[in-house]
Amino acid sequence: MTDTMAAAGPVPAGPGGRSLLVGAALFAVCAVAVMAGARYGLLLALGLGFGITLEGLRFGFAGPWRAMILRREPAGLLAQLLAIGLVAVVAIPLLAAHPAELTGAHAPVGWSMVGGAFVFGICMQLVLGCGSGTLVNAGSGNAVAAVALPFFAVGSFLGAYNIDWWNGFGLAPLVVLSGTSGLAVTLAGLAAVALLAVWLGVPGGARLPRRLWIAAAALAALALLNLVVAGQPWGVVYGLGLWAAKGAVAMGADLSGSAFWSAPAQVERLRESVLTDVTSLTNIGMIAGAVGVSLWRGGLGSAVPGLPARAWIAAIVSGLLLGYSSRLAFGCNVGAFFSGISTGSLHGWVWFVAAFAGSWLGIRLRPGLGLEGPR
Repeated sequence: MTDTMAAAGPVPAGPGGRSLLVGAALFAVCAVAVMAGARYGLLLALGLGFGITLEGLRFGFAGPWRAMILRREPAGLLAQLLAIGLVAVVAIPLLAAHPAELTGAHAPVGWSMVGGAFVFGICMQLVLGCGSGTLVNAGSGNAVAAVALPFFAVGSFLGAYNIDWWNGFGLAPLVVLSGTSGLAVTLAGLAAVALLAVWLGVPGGARLPRRLWIAAAALAALALLNLVVAGQPWGVVYGLGLWAAKGAVAMGADLSGSAFWSAPAQVERLRESVLTDVTSLTNIGMIAGAVGVSLWRGGLGSAVPGLPARAWIAAIVSGLLLGYSSRLAFGCNVGAFFSGISTGSLHGWVWFVAAFAGSWLGIRLRPGLGLEGPR
């Protein structure tokens, strides 16, 4: 690459290259449909949609929280709340009407759940990516996310391995906001958080650019389709842990010591192909969607940042803790915050408060760990 080309930035792929990308995506979806069934091909397509939306429209979770905390810019957070509200309007009545076919992202509140969410908030600001963000950032060529991702998977596996022990510290009864009253409470809560963000934000900061309106609507539509096709809400963390668990089993590990991984449903899942695991498919789709958007634009990411050794160590440890803590917290920004609140789970709200507090601390830890890069 010449200096002139480097200065100009990545060159968008030409018509031939873009046609090849579209063809590859269609081929992958059709191949999964043939090998595993139409339902699983559709789930891969939904995963591609998630990845394309998140990367293509620059919609995320960690970044908007950082913008709100550091610069009091609420637009990104408001877009998240809008997307959650759009899903809730359909999902909560749908779950009430079809309890046998559909399940929500419902989990109890407990000490380990709150602590896990707080730690997750810290670490997602250290690597500038939550569960979906780490997948998408790695797919788009971000070196820090690419380093953190495999450790995220290992952490998710280990967190699930030990989750029963952590739950022994105490869990409150499951609380689900269901029916018309539950929807009303959920929407009122979202509106209250939105008003608080606007009040705390800078003047004019609540104005959403067009891309965020489109992204919020697209994510809501994809999440609802995921609920109907998969029978469960959009999630991330379980799929990553499953990948690491399959790797451990392939290397001869005995998982009988874990109540979670030795449960009959999990033993069966470990034996089956990842092409029949709904969360794995959407995760794979998110990575591939981000790769596709980056290639469409002309290239994957940028040069590896010149960070000090302690920054790379922090990325590895943060990735491990992201996976571990999200299992204890019953999800990440997607599985707990987005899907939890939109399907009426009280734990989604508690997760949000704890993770947001953790994000505040994580942002302040970044400079000392060398993660801000050279100035």
